[in-house]
Amino acid sequence: MSIVTEKRLRDRSGNTCEISGSDENLVVYLVEPKTEATPENCILITQTLKEQIENKELMNPNDWRGLSDSMWNENLPVQIVSWRMLARLKNHDLLDMMYLDEDALEWAKATGEDEDEEGKIIHKDSNGNILQDGDSVVLIKDLDVKGATFTAKRGAAVHNIKLVWDDANLIEGRVENQNIYILTQYVKKTK
Repeated sequence: MSIVTEKRLRDRSGNTCEISGSDENLVVYLVEPKTEATPENCILITQTLKEQIENKELMNPNDWRGLSDSMWNENLPVQIVSWRMLARLKNHDLLDMMYLDEDALEWAKATGEDEDEEGKIIHKDSNGNILQDGDSVVLIKDLDVKGATFTAKRGAAVHNIKLVWDDANLIEGRVENQNIYILTQYVKKTK
């Protein structure tokens, strides 16, 4: 995360969370599936709200009361996160008031927040454990890496994985200093 991006976000938001308005424990959040941490792809948010975005089990609807204001924010990434959280909270009254153009709506729907649980893409390891971005896994089989000159060995740890948002069978991780795609059936989540 560049210092320039964080400074621009702090300037843009008046040094407050772009969702709640709080000025405590602020962090930069990259809005998926974007990968480049620019102000056009990020928001400034409290650590608590970031954790709730990344882990639904931590959701506290009272922490999201600022959505009725943030949904009107002029900055697209703030609108995207607002839309996703309104969808997660099933606040259809506010969702129906929001307008996003076709490209923005596609970005907002990229994580599947608007889908019912049965329609969502869920990544699971070989034991059926649900995988999330940032998890660590271990390979359970030697894997030949296409386009590379090495074999990813059984037992190799892969830290800070990224989920391939449109394919439940793929994750991305770093093995032997190379980013590779790995089939979820060949990994086991570590605690």
